[in-house]
Amino acid sequence: MNRRKRRPNYFGWIVLLLVAAFGYYFNQIYLPTQPNPFEATPTPTRSAESFVTDADQLAKEGKFTQSINAYQEAIRSSPQDPALYIAIARVQVLAGKPADAQANAENALLLDPGNALAIAVRAWSANAQGNNSDALRWIEEALQIDPNNGLVHAYYTEILVDSGSFDNITKAIEESKVALALAPDTMEAHRARGILLEVTDNYEEAIREFDQALSYNDNIADLHLRIGLNYRAVSASSQAIDAFTRADVLNPADPYPDLYISRTYAGTGELPKALQYAETAVQNNPVDPRLRGNFGVMYYQNDLWKEAITQLRLAIFGGEAEDGSQIEGLPLVGNDIRLAEIYYTYGLALARTGQCGEALQIAQEIQSKIPTDETATFNAGEMIRICEENLANPPASTSTPANVEATPTVSPSITSTP
Repeated sequence: MNRRKRRPNYFGWIVLLLVAAFGYYFNQIYLPTQPNPFEATPTPTRSAESFVTDADQLAKEGKFTQSINAYQEAIRSSPQDPALYIAIARVQVLAGKPADAQANAENALLLDPGNALAIAVRAWSANAQGNNSDALRWIEEALQIDPNNGLVHAYYTEILVDSGSFDNITKAIEESKVALALAPDTMEAHRARGILLEVTDNYEEAIREFDQALSYNDNIADLHLRIGLNYRAVSASSQAIDAFTRADVLNPADPYPDLYISRTYAGTGELPKALQYAETAVQNNPVDPRLRGNFGVMYYQNDLWKEAITQLRLAIFGGEAEDGSQIEGLPLVGNDIRLAEIYYTYGLALARTGQCGEALQIAQEIQSKIPTDETATFNAGEMIRICEENLANPPASTSTPANVEATPTVSPSITSTP
């Protein structure tokens, strides 16, 4: 009558526990690590080096904006590499963005405070913004850290030239030679030597150096602009216009190639072309009073006196541009032949249209403020003479204007033999 007890099924329990454990592992551990078949597979992350390769090639093609974008991608990929910030800063200076360049050079210094090249690029970019005093201090600091870096000596040459000191020009002559000795195969060393030769009136040698700089990168608008100015200085007008045109193609938003083409055509007597390019320069930057002044001078030389007065008045006194933006006028100060030209051309146009009250005021201002400028004072005398004639014979609307000489625009120079 005794019932026999059944023994527990240990094997079944073990199998059940294993199935439960496998289910937990599959759902909670394995599945979360697997890609969702309904989502796109993520793109593999590019290396910083691949972005740098793209950036370098874009810079060589003159595509500076795209090059900068590629460097920014490289920085996002490797934000702790100071070399990337230095590289983008060098391109930004050439692209006409020196403030951005300085910021990136300083980013490099946050990562590597003793990096001589970062300090030098910071100085170079500061100088491009007109901050020559800080630039000199920083570039000398860079030289103390790394006196054998050719690029540092190249930047030092430019900064010394821009200081305007005769002693610094003498020093820049030697620095340019050191830069070439240490970094003979760099665009910056030949560019710096060319700048030094230009300001010392060695224009033909400067052209050769700028050509050599362009052999490393033919798509730098600033170098073509500089070559053009040196061709103008040696009266090679055709080559100058070709160089300015190339600069304009590379950087069409820059008004200066158009300005220099305008003045070059004026110098060769092709006055309608001179007026055309003067207008284009103003369209590129409507609030620049000097561009307005050149536009007015070209109107005057084309016998369009009333139009000349409109533009020259904006240059001298300021006013509202066509788009409503404000133009700041130019007071007559210093020994500036282009500024003097704007004033005496304005006075001549006033005199020839019978507006002698204002014309005589301009003449008196020229005689009192820039008495050593022979061209300006001569034309002030012409204003007075024309107005005296007008008292007896009122001017006709078809009067022929006096010739206003169009001399080449070149950088200020200090005569020396490097």
